[in-house]
Amino acid sequence: MQDLEIYVRDLEPGQLSGWLGQQLDNLTLPDDELTGKAMKGRGHYRGDTVTVSVYPGAFGKRYTSVILEGENLPWGGDLDCARSAWRALETEIRCSTGDWQEGDPVEDEKWWRLDERGEQQVVWN
Repeated sequence: MQDLEIYVRDLEPGQLSGWLGQQLDNLTLPDDELTGKAMKGRGHYRGDTVTVSVYPGAFGKRYTSVILEGENLPWGGDLDCARSAWRALETEIRCSTGDWQEGDPVEDEKWWRLDERGEQQVVWN
């Protein structure tokens, strides 16, 4: 089972289903109204089910956490997924670099930030 996680800044209603609907077949995702509550959806990729979990209000309420889980996903990693989201949504996207280990100081953790300035590794705050 694979899982990918990205963070979308200032997500607008309908944007997520518009982007993921181009990547996944039979997508069901109730994001026409972002209510601030967690949402679950499903789609299919190459015949396998993909679960989509959406958690608004992550990291100071401006970011929405999007988690995709399945045996088969359209992207090979978080950064590939973030790049696709950036091209489609044209808003800041963040994802883990994958370097952080349990016990490491959180304040030293680096994230990928994709925005109009390009791709950069940054500390979240």
